[in-house]
Amino acid sequence: QVQLLESGGGLVQAGGTLRLSCAASGKTICISALGWYRQASGKERELVAQITPDGRTYIADSLKGRFTISNENARNSVYLQMNNLKPEDSAIYYCHGDTGIEVPLGCHYSGYWGQGTEVTVSS
Repeated sequence: QVQLLESGGGLVQAGGTLRLSCAASGKTICISALGWYRQASGKERELVAQITPDGRTYIADSLKGRFTISNENARNSVYLQMNNLKPEDSAIYYCHGDTGIEVPLGCHYSGYWGQGTEVTVSS
């Protein structure tokens, strides 16, 4: 099993910043990617950003320029720096990991979710 422990959510005014952190523990021999999704009230969960252990990143187009993902060279960790926050960024943010165990010819990956951390941006 893999555990994803998130922290860093909270209440912030529009234009403010927050930094979310997530640490993966457990069976993390194989990590394909760690990332963040978010789900606003009444909306579907959407991908925000991903990062691979070797540092390749993806940021949703609508968030480029404001959000940054990093792992600070720690393959089991992922951080989401959110700048110039807007009320529409309010959501539950979930850490997600594609991690797994070694099998003879590679890795067997499964997806894991953190418990979520709430971000509220007031106008």
